[in-house]
Amino acid sequence: MDGFDSLLAGRLARRRLLGAGAVAGLGATSALAQAGGLVRLGMTGGPDERPLASDFPGKGPMIVQRNRPVLLESPMSVFDEHVFTPNDRFYVRWHWADIPLEVDVDAFRLTVGGQVGKPLSISLPELLRLPRIAYAAVNQCSGNSRGFFSPRVPGAQWAHGAMGNAVWKGVALRTVLEMAGVKPGAAAVRFGGLDRPLTAVDDFDKSLELDHANDGEVMIAFAMNGEQLPMLNGFPLRLVVPGWYSTYWIKALSEIEVLAAPDDNYWMTKAYKIPTAPQADVPPGAKDFPTEPISRMIPRSWITNVVEGTALPHRDTLPVRGIAMGGDQGVAKVEVSADGGHTWSPAQLGTDEGRYSFRRFSIDLPTPAKGELALMARCTNTKGEGQPMEPNWNPGGYMRGCVETVRARIV
Repeated sequence: MDGFDSLLAGRLARRRLLGAGAVAGLGATSALAQAGGLVRLGMTGGPDERPLASDFPGKGPMIVQRNRPVLLESPMSVFDEHVFTPNDRFYVRWHWADIPLEVDVDAFRLTVGGQVGKPLSISLPELLRLPRIAYAAVNQCSGNSRGFFSPRVPGAQWAHGAMGNAVWKGVALRTVLEMAGVKPGAAAVRFGGLDRPLTAVDDFDKSLELDHANDGEVMIAFAMNGEQLPMLNGFPLRLVVPGWYSTYWIKALSEIEVLAAPDDNYWMTKAYKIPTAPQADVPPGAKDFPTEPISRMIPRSWITNVVEGTALPHRDTLPVRGIAMGGDQGVAKVEVSADGGHTWSPAQLGTDEGRYSFRRFSIDLPTPAKGELALMARCTNTKGEGQPMEPNWNPGGYMRGCVETVRARIV
């Protein structure tokens, strides 16, 4: 029996909570730095070192971006270990400081209202009795890698670790919407969670067009890698929108509202907007360009077994490993270069875990007797979309997808 089924078996405590550990985990970064040391992230022109901490509840060693609201980054070494990101090393991103630290699982209800024929208030046991779906999908912050934008832009200065891949299990959103009976003329579905702002601003609500919400893949997830969702990753429920950036993956999902018109709340009309230009790219300093809400992810790849600036002993071949994602499509191929992109060699792809998952790649490259290496990987997805060599720029620091370089030295 999976851990989350214990809700039905009555073996889960009445409250799932962070408890006393939350006090230490949400404490001062100076103490965290002393406890776990510092991690160099390879960014230039800004903070290049972050504290590494292990005292956030339910989490192993994580890079601390911020305490309130909680922003924790996964070290890149985690992605070299397995195609799926362990729950205790999965990154964390909240918008509001008032996040849920406990949930009464007996009292919790998921409400469905708005333009429906039958408003719903669904308990966790009721939800767990509905038909289930499961798939692997990458959850990636819209601002992943923002710390590498040049010129720098405001916002969380993530390196490459604001992402993770998991097998999600839950109930298709379409199943719940069918139970509620969406009224004719409905246009969108809005989602809200248990986190709350401390000032008079809009709740962090996001929405999807009705057809997307009803596609059978958008999921109300209650399990992550075969276990209950960690509290910091959205226990007891979170929305999963495969192939789209995580701004839509509402954590601690508690409210679903069917709308008669497109959503006009701040988080859909003002925030998380990108240029409509190809690859969301505009010249630094550009203003008054047309924008649209960020949505689908794009192909990316990272070398995971070689650290920036490493001195490597000479041998005939250099093993290179990494992970790739096709965005909202599958991974078709990955190529690797050791000379800064002048020549490329096809890498061997690992097991295909599904179109929305990471896919591992590996290759043994011939190495020179000594000297500098500029290692690169580039992914092409099953739609034929590839990674550009040049980075994009926009004032939000969103949707970086260029070929990344890891510099090493053969000695």
